[in-house]
Amino acid sequence: GPRREAEVRYLDIRQSLLRDPPEGEENLILLDGRHEFPFSFQLPQEPLVTSFTGKYGSIQYYVKAVLERPAVPDQSVQTELQVISHIDVSSPALLTPVLRSQEKMVGCWFFTSGPVSLSAKIERKGYCNGEAIPIYAEIENCSSRLIVPKAAIFQTQTYLASGKTKTFRQMVANVRGNHIASGSTDTWNGKTLKIPPVSPSILDCCIIRVEYSLAVYIHIPGAKKLMIEMPLVIGTIPCIGFSSRNSSITSQFSMDMSWLALTMPEHPEAPPNYADVVSEEEFSRHVPAYPPPIDCEEQLCCPVFAYIQEFRFQPPPLYSEIDPHPTDVEEVQPVSFML
Repeated sequence: GPRREAEVRYLDIRQSLLRDPPEGEENLILLDGRHEFPFSFQLPQEPLVTSFTGKYGSIQYYVKAVLERPAVPDQSVQTELQVISHIDVSSPALLTPVLRSQEKMVGCWFFTSGPVSLSAKIERKGYCNGEAIPIYAEIENCSSRLIVPKAAIFQTQTYLASGKTKTFRQMVANVRGNHIASGSTDTWNGKTLKIPPVSPSILDCCIIRVEYSLAVYIHIPGAKKLMIEMPLVIGTIPCIGFSSRNSSITSQFSMDMSWLALTMPEHPEAPPNYADVVSEEEFSRHVPAYPPPIDCEEQLCCPVFAYIQEFRFQPPPLYSEIDPHPTDVEEVQPVSFML
């Protein structure tokens, strides 16, 4: 089709590093050599759209320096800047859970083999790069076919120009479940899908939008897939608090950190002496008998021999869970911390 273009300018700041001399003064002449002119720009207070390079368009910020010279063409150079508009996933709108369910009858015309039902849930809408999304799903296969549950994160780029819309969709991460036989069910109790390094969501630009979604779907041989799609927002400021909706994660966290309540004694007990745990008889079985040394004071002319005892590993002490030196009162000091 015909080419359509659209452009939005968010920033246009100009500075003159070398101003023209006042009237009556000579022109400014720079001597041979290297000259540096420092400068700075103040970005506007209103938020800017995040830098992005997509399939059919981009959002770019750059600094361009132009050297204007009389009687010769201008010389210019530019460098790109990266701008990020922060999205806090701790906002109430992004902490709400998302739940979807759907059912599909598998078969053709009057020859149906039974339904396949799917229910999926995520604990919140907002996540950041590097986070793992726990997926909760229930799959019931009442059909006669072998099905496979899968999940994926999709990125959708939408471009708007001259009243027309162009969309580009791609998969950025996916995970696969186990096969489910006919008449069986399967449950995902927090199956994780890690978010790869991707651009944050762009929702406040009038010509380019970048949106994400989490799709949980069932691959059914010989039929269209059964899919549930839930919206996602990829932010830049991670969620640092635990809410009541994340009770399962909170309990797991407290369970994993329970070892902090076990304190070490102030003066650890020294290990036992090796002679206390290895008997004389056992020691003698591992030490070979050597001839007595020659008295060199009586026979000065005799050759001198060096007897070096052979090194051998001795058996380790017997392991026991019973403390050989119990204390009358066991002191336990609980450890508390705040997040």
